[in-house]
Amino acid sequence: MTLNQIQKAIAAGNFTTTELNQLSQFVQGVKTIQSKSTIKPGDRVFVIEKTKRTPAVVERVKIKKAIVIMRGLYYNVPLSMLELAA
Repeated sequence: MTLNQIQKAIAAGNFTTTELNQLSQFVQGVKTIQSKSTIKPGDRVFVIEKTKRTPAVVERVKIKKAIVIMRGLYYNVPLSMLELAA
């Protein structure tokens, strides 16, 4: 199933707000699990925000968050907001 097919299926489904919220929480959980398995200390990453991608370096990976060095400062960032830099 492609991403486009998934999006169309969700849009066409008659889901309640509660069901859509559960789906959103599930997707966030999957993003966190995938990030945790691929991001290690020392990796160069992007911190993904609504309108921008800021480069950073991972200092430490915790259970659901990572400490990153961004613009010379340390930040505690959720793993779901991190993406490996190519």
